Amino acid sequence: MVDTLTADFVRTARAKGVSRGAVVLRHALRNSLLVVLTIVGLQLGGLVSGAVVTERIFGLPGFGKLTLDSVFTRDYPVIQGVVLVVTLAYIVINLAVDVLYSVVDPRVRVEGRSR
Repeated sequence: MVDTLTADFVRTARAKGVSRGAVVLRHALRNSLLVVLTIVGLQLGGLVSGAVVTERIFGLPGFGKLTLDSVFTRDYPVIQGVVLVVTLAYIVINLAVDVLYSVVDPRVRVEGRSR
């Protein structure tokens, strides 16, 4: 956000007489959200896959414990199901981040829709 507030387009908006609050909300925050969305999407993907370690360390029953128990007992259908669910979760998270990009940044548009 600090880098965005020192950008030329923010300085131009302030020179045009736009209030400080409007500049921060409409211009700076909107451009800074792209970086935040990217990091949040990556962290959520890591959170889903990191459940195995977290549940193992704290002894919590859940998705990670199911995965480890399946690996130790060589229960291949359950392992395949776990991999499928984690992959689908990661894909859905990335899709949601991409859709939010087009909402936050007007320069990002989905091709193929009528204008």
